[in-house]
Amino acid sequence: MTDALERPDGPTVEEDSVVLDAKGLRALAHPVRVQLVGLLRKYGPSTATRLAERLGVNSGTASYHLRQLGAAGFVEEDTERGNARERWWRSVHRTTWFNDPDLAEHEPEAALAYLQSVAAIYTLRTQQTLNELQTMPRAWRDSFDMSDWALRLTPEETAALQRELKDVITRYRRDVPEAAASAPEGAERVAVITYLLPELDTPAASALPPGPQEATGTETP
Repeated sequence: MTDALERPDGPTVEEDSVVLDAKGLRALAHPVRVQLVGLLRKYGPSTATRLAERLGVNSGTASYHLRQLGAAGFVEEDTERGNARERWWRSVHRTTWFNDPDLAEHEPEAALAYLQSVAAIYTLRTQQTLNELQTMPRAWRDSFDMSDWALRLTPEETAALQRELKDVITRYRRDVPEAAASAPEGAERVAVITYLLPELDTPAASALPPGPQEATGTETP
């Protein structure tokens, strides 16, 4: 699960989630906007200046994209925190769901831009954890995992796998800024990022020439 993207297998959507329509998809088809929404969900309300510092952009750029996100309904001004000199923003939703194949076909460029932004964020988050891994306490280093498993499935089996993974993940405690204080001692934020990547150009074993074959993929424990 991620703050940026979820793909539900059914129509049930949590009250604090947003399902992307064409307008929302186009609004999020920019990497800075996807990151801004993710930061507000992860850390809670903030200002354009503070968000800009985290992203390494100028505050004017952050302010512009926050206004665009506000117009699309993804963020809103936090009037309880803001004042005449400092404008605070907060996320309207906890998660974003993109699960409409027809929408992806009708808005292919926006869909690709959005998904590429999400993928880039996943890569960045993984690299940040790797950079900090050696300084983490041993218990957290031992819990770290990066694995890939090569399976040969039908589309229906792949959808079933997706549902099973989601069922397992939803049994565990969600992380939201306002609930951090009530979590058990020692609990930290853990990002579970899942990929189901069809590799349709990989031949079946029966299509390979006879003789010993070397493994072309990896399964990292």
